[in-house]
Amino acid sequence: MASSQPPLENSEFSIVSVQELNKDPNITVPNSYFRPDQEPPKLLNGNHYFPAIPTIDLERLVSKEQAEFELAKLESTCKEWGIFQLVNHGVSSSLLEKLKFEIQEFFNLPLEEKMKYKIKPDDFEGYGSVVRSDGKLDWGDKLYMTTNPIHMRESHLFPELPSPLRWDAISAVNYYPPCSKPELVMGLAPHSDATVITILNQLNGVDGLHIKKDSVWIPVSILPETLAVNLGDILEIMSNALYQSVEHRASINTVKERISIAFLVGPKFDAEIGPARSLINPENPRTEEYFKSFFSRKLKGKTNLEYMKIENGESMHHNI
Repeated sequence: MASSQPPLENSEFSIVSVQELNKDPNITVPNSYFRPDQEPPKLLNGNHYFPAIPTIDLERLVSKEQAEFELAKLESTCKEWGIFQLVNHGVSSSLLEKLKFEIQEFFNLPLEEKMKYKIKPDDFEGYGSVVRSDGKLDWGDKLYMTTNPIHMRESHLFPELPSPLRWDAISAVNYYPPCSKPELVMGLAPHSDATVITILNQLNGVDGLHIKKDSVWIPVSILPETLAVNLGDILEIMSNALYQSVEHRASINTVKERISIAFLVGPKFDAEIGPARSLINPENPRTEEYFKSFFSRKLKGKTNLEYMKIENGESMHHNI
């Protein structure tokens, strides 16, 4: 049940660090994290079998002999799933282990050290959690930062981070502590990504990704050392909905922490986007408006994509 303890609701820890909050063995879920109305996932055949999402082999994609078959497989996967696992991607297991170690070291730092990178008011980059427009918080601690292009880097954040954490891509590190009542919290609310693609790796191998397929939520299993590639809203726009961005959410484990890192790939913030000219050429929305809208609005499925769609040649939104 939800906690009625005001000190937890008003404490800095409850906003900044679920990890710190979770150190109390007697903790109950504070109201700001309480999400009892989430749709339960559908388990296949009544058991806990998690279907594996399709795999795409990068080596085959660049092979003259196998590229045609793998490309056709990639196209059908983008149409039917909106997500795939990339294998033979060239990222070594030793590098992934090193990354896992460095991220774990960061989250093991004393809170006062991590607070140096705290998210500032009216911003979304840094360490901590962003309060959604509905006042709810995700059950997880995040480290989000833009690293490229260089002029977009936060001057108070990127130069101050430990050197191993200064990656060359927009990255979001997610640390989801366990919860004894996972049905009452959400690691990340249902949404689709405001990107072209998002590349995800579950660094410690703990499953927790759910995707919405055929109007139901299904838990999926990601193979060790693969890279999960989510199609984002911008790619759906550019393909004129030929490819589908995937609606997904993050669940919480009862006993194990879950650590993931995502690299967000998108166009310039001031770029004009729209369906490819070979498909259609309407008046296109601007990605800067889309990203601002995405981070300011409540995460709720693919509502942001619907919000930005164009109808009869005019943008459906007016005020952001």
